[in-house]
Amino acid sequence: MVMHVRAEDTVDERGALLAFLAEQRGGLRRSVLGLTDEQASGKPSASDLSLAGLVKHVAETEQWWVAMAKGEEPAVRRDPSNWHECFVLVGDETVESQLAYWEKVAAETEAFLRTAPSLDDTFGLPDMPWFPPNERVSLRWLGLHLIRETARHAGHADVIRESLDGATAFELVAKEQGTSGG
Repeated sequence: MVMHVRAEDTVDERGALLAFLAEQRGGLRRSVLGLTDEQASGKPSASDLSLAGLVKHVAETEQWWVAMAKGEEPAVRRDPSNWHECFVLVGDETVESQLAYWEKVAAETEAFLRTAPSLDDTFGLPDMPWFPPNERVSLRWLGLHLIRETARHAGHADVIRESLDGATAFELVAKEQGTSGG
């Protein structure tokens, strides 16, 4: 997993966008490292967020945005009255299954952004009250938005994980690498 991106080491703008997105995904993925589904579903802070819910939400959100950019229907459609289901494991969902789903989504995102004719290509924002009507955004905007969305939730995950068992982001990097850290 990417832990630090040196933008100057990327070949092009697409590579830089995808590398920074991968870096943020890695932070969120590491937040569930070594946890059971029950632990990852815990809500140890004032927030109603859990690590498992954040992983699920970010994967679904990334897929939703890429589908929107492609002009396709998203893989998961949420009933507005059950919007909260994108933040909790339901049915037979597990952290492992959500991580696997997110890995597939990430590969699709990378393929889409790498093969698009231009990052200047645009698509319409959804008709939602928080977006300007009839607004179009570029694929560059999409890449930056996915980085922003993932980074925001990776930060939430840092706080939640540390609240669960005291593990910090740096300790989780060391654990992932099989070193002692510190």
